[in-house]
Amino acid sequence: MPSTNPSEFLARLQRHPELQAKFDALLDVVENAAGDASKADEVEQRVFEELRLMGQQAIQAWAVRKQQRLESGCDARSDLARKQKKASLADPLRPDPDSRTDL
Repeated sequence: MPSTNPSEFLARLQRHPELQAKFDALLDVVENAAGDASKADEVEQRVFEELRLMGQQAIQAWAVRKQQRLESGCDARSDLARKQKKASLADPLRPDPDSRTDL
């Protein structure tokens, strides 16, 4: 859902500092902050690179939030239990349970 006003957009952007840094970098390219871009081709390449990196970070942020929501949803369900490795039936018979030698 798009932001309806600039202050709402800024509040949303501040919740994602990694994207805020990418927007800053993109604005640096637009404003030629380094003062070294003299041709449109150079600026175009820099814009493409910043947008590519921004897209990667946006997808990564989405994936992290999605994983957190899934984990909290699973943790909240009482009918689900985390899987744990089952102990071998022979472990109680071994003198050293960490060894995997034959009995």
